[in-house]
Amino acid sequence: MAVADKKNSQLRLVFYDGDDVLTGDPIYKNKSFNNVKTDATADQLYAVATVLSDLQERALFNIERKDSSDIREG
Repeated sequence: MAVADKKNSQLRLVFYDGDDVLTGDPIYKNKSFNNVKTDATADQLYAVATVLSDLQERALFNIERKDSSDIREG
């Protein structure tokens, strides 16, 4: 059976930056934070993201977590 070991995590905040003048489609900007603790819970990341978003000029649209894992035989 294979086992996945979390190698690193990244927290990404997605901000709404208005609408495209020509197409009317929404524009989003990302702010990424690397070296997030791999054992951080969703509640902890949400709390940090909401505090950080209060320091930004743009409105927070989404909070994302990206994990990388090494897969090996277990």
